[in-house]
Amino acid sequence: MHDPIPTVTLPSGQEIPALGLGTWNMGEAAARANAEIDSLRLGIDLGMTLIDTAEMYGDGGSERMVGKALEDRRDEVFLVSKVFPSNAGFEKTIAACDRSLARLNTDRLDLYLLHWRGAYPLAETVAAFEHLQKAGKIGAWGVSNFDVADMEELFAVPDGANCAVNQVLYNLSRRGIEFDLLPWCQARGVPIMAYSPIEQGRLVHHPELIHVAKSYQATPAQVALAFLLERDGVVPIPKSSNLRRVRENRGAVDLDISDADWDVLDAAFPPPQSKMALEML
Repeated sequence: MHDPIPTVTLPSGQEIPALGLGTWNMGEAAARANAEIDSLRLGIDLGMTLIDTAEMYGDGGSERMVGKALEDRRDEVFLVSKVFPSNAGFEKTIAACDRSLARLNTDRLDLYLLHWRGAYPLAETVAAFEHLQKAGKIGAWGVSNFDVADMEELFAVPDGANCAVNQVLYNLSRRGIEFDLLPWCQARGVPIMAYSPIEQGRLVHHPELIHVAKSYQATPAQVALAFLLERDGVVPIPKSSNLRRVRENRGAVDLDISDADWDVLDAAFPPPQSKMALEML
């Protein structure tokens, strides 16, 4: 039996799973569609009921694939999508949300994010998000790829402090946010959603991570996810269309890494000692 998946609390008080399912690079090839749908449905079965997608992924293909996976399971899932910066004007955001809802075959998103900053004023995008929330089309809204200065600017616009999540690149090899952005968000109760938590698979080849994983009869990917699960208010969203790896990711919750081994990993992947530019993929 697995340990229960812990939860992270949104500013509204709603609890979401601390381990979710990413869909970047999914929905791009018909030949992979069934495997991708099966992986999402297995993830839901295992309790990873947060699914993250975006209108950008596969030019809408990811949303369509997710919609098929959720045909009879929409109410089991906390569903997240994102709007392109080029669509982040007031009317454009509303229209983009409607298109995403149509592709996902649902009447609502649980969370809608601005994918990264663009030319539209934050106040305009926030106003659109607030409008969509009042209309019942989204449950909450947030941002992605925002550094501290961006978050401070966001919180200064009307209703900007209603931001529910900031989704950023964060993993053992990309720890820059620990210097300032992570504590800034933690102090304000804004969860961090960590994309590419295994560095698109590259982390699993690191010798020190392999060494630590072996001592727990675990995989390097599981230890990399456990690193993020240890942090308050952080939600990793690994992506996999391989059923074995989906089960493997779920098993990360069961790991109890010793302080000594966290020290080993800190030496191999040093935390930041000064401000670093926010990294993106």
